[in-house]
Amino acid sequence: MATELSSLTRGEERPELGRNLTYGLLDNLGRAIVTGRFEQEAFPTEAELAKQHGVSRSVTREAVKMLTAKGLLSARPRQGTVVQPTTSWNLFDTDVLRWLLERQFSVELLKQFNQLRVAIEPEAAALAARFADENDVQRISEGLERMKAAERGLDDTLEADIAFHVAILRGSGNPFYAQFRDVVTTALRTSIRFTNRIKGRTASVTDHAAVRDAIVARDPDRARIAMRDLIGDVLELIDKAEGKALPG
Repeated sequence: MATELSSLTRGEERPELGRNLTYGLLDNLGRAIVTGRFEQEAFPTEAELAKQHGVSRSVTREAVKMLTAKGLLSARPRQGTVVQPTTSWNLFDTDVLRWLLERQFSVELLKQFNQLRVAIEPEAAALAARFADENDVQRISEGLERMKAAERGLDDTLEADIAFHVAILRGSGNPFYAQFRDVVTTALRTSIRFTNRIKGRTASVTDHAAVRDAIVARDPDRARIAMRDLIGDVLELIDKAEGKALPG
């Protein structure tokens, strides 16, 4: 991490919080909690945080309130603010997920995320085959075209892949599926980089085209199977990578 977290308690130097002091403090403390900084020591009081970071009590109070809403902290009578166990964290919160993915890399966490994907995205693809309107289909096709362009070095491979998957979630027409877009976007940034390193190439445009074509053909079963196969290949790669040295 760019700023030494040990300075949080010693006050030797203040971490840079950026222009938005509240979010800067939130990000700094969230990373510290997720990486285990407070496993062996008490979480600072609001007054201590304000002094350590050179911010007002209102800033620290708001940051602590936001961390509490994310499930990382709780306030208990006579115990003050304490760090919650991992089981209490809101894993669907994009900040929490980002902090988890940015800490020491975990193949197991990546596997769990893709197990969630295989439970969600194939059904989203099937729904898109039934309910996506012309604009939805256009966005899905644009995502695929971006992936083709990325293969020629004309677009960003990661952003193009993400755009394709997010367009399908939106195209499902189901707001609950659509709200997974931020979680999928955050986690795919790590998942795609990892699987591309294992394969030594970017995602298969052909496999993604099979999903798009099934949606265009209004064939829910084929769309579901194509998306399940696509994510199944990712899970297979992760299974093979477990216990092995990753490519540099």
